[in-house]
Amino acid sequence: MSENKVQYGLKNVHYATYTVNAGVITYTTPVKIPGGVSLTLNPRGELVEFYADDMLYYSASNNQGYDGTLSIAAINQQFAIDCLGEELDETDGVLTEKSSGKGKPFALLFEFDGDQKATRHVLYSCTANRPNVTGNTKTNTAEPQPSELTFVASPRETDLAVKTKTTATTTEGIYNAWYSSVYEKAGA
Repeated sequence: MSENKVQYGLKNVHYATYTVNAGVITYTTPVKIPGGVSLTLNPRGELVEFYADDMLYYSASNNQGYDGTLSIAAINQQFAIDCLGEELDETDGVLTEKSSGKGKPFALLFEFDGDQKATRHVLYSCTANRPNVTGNTKTNTAEPQPSELTFVASPRETDLAVKTKTTATTTEGIYNAWYSSVYEKAGA
């Protein structure tokens, strides 16, 4: 199969929380976030430039991950509990956001379609901010208002991995199991 010439469409957005014990990261099984509308990833880290001898003497990139914005139809309840630290009252059935709430880090999995085959991605270490809350009155049409979630995808502390994606030569086994567990290089 040849490489994609173009990419379009966002789908199959999933998250998996994780824990770190004695330097070992353990991810939970990915959970689907329905209603992916758009995803923007802006690089974090500046290009380092050093001038000497009246010229650019040295330059290097500084990869600190991404600042991301995920627009989705609605923040689902389980994501709010798992990743944003909101609390569900089992008796009353209400979800409460507290100023003392602590969100959990998570991996974000998703794919962009392409002219040949969808490219699947995983951002290994994300931390989300509370989403924007917006709404508009209905007029002669009812226009859905997606929720916008901002997050930081940073390097993973164990191996500094930020993002992995499939390619035209990714094996079918890895490609087909992408959303069963967070991809880790076997034996790594």
